Amino acid sequence: MSYTVALGGKGGTGKTTIAGLLVRYMINNGMKPVLAIDADSNANLNDVLGVKLEETLSDAREMMKTDVPAGMTKDIFMEMKVEQSLIEGNGYDLIAMGKPEGPGCYCAANNLLSNLIDRLMKNYHYLVVDNEAGMEHFSRLTQKDIDLLLLVSDPSRRGMTAACRIAQLVRSLPIRVEETYLLVNQLRAEPDSWPQEVLETFAKDHIKMLPADPLLAQFDFEGKPTATLPDDAPIVQAANGLFKELVKPPKY
Repeated sequence: MSYTVALGGKGGTGKTTIAGLLVRYMINNGMKPVLAIDADSNANLNDVLGVKLEETLSDAREMMKTDVPAGMTKDIFMEMKVEQSLIEGNGYDLIAMGKPEGPGCYCAANNLLSNLIDRLMKNYHYLVVDNEAGMEHFSRLTQKDIDLLLLVSDPSRRGMTAACRIAQLVRSLPIRVEETYLLVNQLRAEPDSWPQEVLETFAKDHIKMLPADPLLAQFDFEGKPTATLPDDAPIVQAANGLFKELVKPPKY
């Protein structure tokens, strides 16, 4: 069984950057092999990790409707496209889900993809899933087994409210989530108190923080992979300390 860390939250809170730093942490600490899944339709985890994205699984789903070569079954075609969509990084693999469905029925393609992804995931000890902003993936039950759920927010009230709503939704669904944390990102100073809704949704010791780091903003602006930030960058040191505390995978 794989150890799965899923990230969710409102858009623009930095969850993809945190996902990239988590992949880096796992590799540097011998937690391999890692499969990183970019489940955001606006795929950019590859930019954070510094690898080029050629194809997504939504491309394969589209092609299955019209472009299956003669003499090849749809199952074999989709398996081939999944393998082609897999990006091999340094100590990890990455696969991107891509855009949601367009017009028409995608039931057969989605079922095939779901089965293929389930099989693919069994080849990895560690999974890092960067979810789309909001609650769509959770409400559709695309993830049913999560060891660590990090709901990322910026210091805004809207971001924390979105995280609370996702946490409440997840608790109402038939999903196994071992641990859930609110991760408040881009903090310049710890607040004197947290909103009551946050305290009612998350235990106080399940509210964690990461600092604002000007170097991270500079890397973003210059288009540099943020997973290549120097080891002494405040965000890297803080993230590594957080992951050391929270990521508790089984011994393999």
